[in-house]
Amino acid sequence: ISVAYLAASVRKNGHEVSIIDAIGLDPEKKTYLGNKLFLVGISFSDILNLIPEDTDLIGFSGMFSCEWTALRPLVNMIGEKFRDKYFIAGGEHFTSVPEICLEQCRDLDAIVLGEGEETIVEIANAIDSNSSWLKIPGLVVKDNDKFVKTEKRKRIIKLDEIPKPAWDLVPINKYLDSKLSIGVDRGRTMPMLASRGCPFQCTFCSSPVMWTTRWVARDVKLLADEIEEYIKKYKMDAIDFYDLTAIVKKSWIIEFCNEVISRNLNFTWQLPSGTRSEAIDEDVTPLLYKSGCRNIGYAPESGSERVLALIKKKVKLSRMTKSLKSSLKSGMNVKLNIMIGFPGETHKDVFITFWYLIKMSFIGVHDVSMGVFAPYPGSEIYDDLIRKGKIKHDDEYWGKLAYVDLTFAESYCENISSKSLLFYNWLGYFLFYVSNYIFRPIRLYTTLKNLVTNKH
Repeated sequence: ISVAYLAASVRKNGHEVSIIDAIGLDPEKKTYLGNKLFLVGISFSDILNLIPEDTDLIGFSGMFSCEWTALRPLVNMIGEKFRDKYFIAGGEHFTSVPEICLEQCRDLDAIVLGEGEETIVEIANAIDSNSSWLKIPGLVVKDNDKFVKTEKRKRIIKLDEIPKPAWDLVPINKYLDSKLSIGVDRGRTMPMLASRGCPFQCTFCSSPVMWTTRWVARDVKLLADEIEEYIKKYKMDAIDFYDLTAIVKKSWIIEFCNEVISRNLNFTWQLPSGTRSEAIDEDVTPLLYKSGCRNIGYAPESGSERVLALIKKKVKLSRMTKSLKSSLKSGMNVKLNIMIGFPGETHKDVFITFWYLIKMSFIGVHDVSMGVFAPYPGSEIYDDLIRKGKIKHDDEYWGKLAYVDLTFAESYCENISSKSLLFYNWLGYFLFYVSNYIFRPIRLYTTLKNLVTNKH
C-alpha cells in the first residue's frame, strides 16, 4: 500500500511510473536464502530484468529492519546495472537508520524520511529541472561523501488530498485471490489506511521518528466512498486497516461506523495490528460489530503495570479489560499483543503477565500474539542500547529483529537470559491456549476444524 500511494502521487504530478511488486507477481514462490530467511516472490534477477531501461529514478521501500540483509544486496545488484540512474529509498527502516543505509549501499543518492508522497514528487521534479536536492525537505542526501540532512518536512495533514493508491499498477487480484493479508482470512481482503500517526511515545516503537506524534484521520465519508468503490471494482469481502493506532478519537470512530451502517455496505473489517482501548467502550463496540468489525487486536504489551511504566505505554489494564469485555460481548473475536524481555523487566514481571493472560483467557479473549522484545532502530530503547554499546549493526543483529521467531530469542534484558526468554515465550502461549480450551472446550474443536479445513 505504501508504494501504491507513492506511485499515485508521482503519476498525478505528470510523471510516468511503474511498480515492481515482487511478492504480488509470484506469491507462491519461496526461495531459501540461508540463516532461516526465505524470499517470497520473484527472484532478484527477475526484478532486475523488469526495471525499464529508460527509467530515471529507482526507489526502494523498506518497512522492517529484519529484511535489511535481503534488501541490501538487491539495492547493490540493481546499482551495478543502473549506475547512471538516481536511487532513493524510504520507509520505516530507512528513516530510522539513514546513514547506515547510505554507507552500505553506495548507489543510494538519498533517503526519504517519514511520509514520502510530497518528497518523491519534488525529487522527480528536481531531476527534470536538473536542480539540487539539498533544498528538498525530508531527505538525507549523499553529497561528496558526506551525508547532509535537509530541512525537516512537515507532516501531511490533509490526508484526503493524497491520491488513492494506484492499485492498477500492482497485481492486486493476485493478493485477493491468494488471500494474502496480515489479518484473519475473511475472503478477498483489501489493505486500507484510515489514519496516520500515533500520539503516544512508547519507548520500544519507532513511530515517533517515522510519523512524529501527530495522529491524523481521514474524512469518514471519503473513506466510505473508497470502501464502496473497492466492493464494486474488486468484489472485496473484507478490509485490513493497517493503521498504527486506528481508534484514538471516539467521535471519529462512531461517525465512521454510522456512515458504513447507513450505506448498508456488505463487508467485514478488522484491526490486525492492534489498537488502544481508550475510545472503545460499551457505546462504541456494538457499532463496531454492526459496521462489520469482526476481529480486533488490542496491544497491552505487558500485564505488569511496572513494565508498562518503564516502556511509557500509557494504558490502564483495568480500563483495557473493561473494553475487552465489551468487545467480546458485542461478538467480536479478540486478540492480544504481548511482548516480554524489555530492559528492566524481571522474572516476576513475566509471571505477572502470564497471570494477566490467564485472566484474559477466562473472560473470553480468543487469541494472543507473544513475542520477545527486539530493539527496533529509531526507538528510544534502541538509542539507549546504542549509547551503552549493546548493539552492533551486523547481519546477526538485523536477523534478530524478526520478533515472531519461536526458535530463537536474544535478551537485551539484564535480568533474564536468552534461554529463559525463549522458554517463557513458549510457556506464555501454552498457558493462554491450554487455559482457553479448559475454560471453553468448544474452542479446541474449532481449532482442530480450522486446521483440517485450512480456514481461520
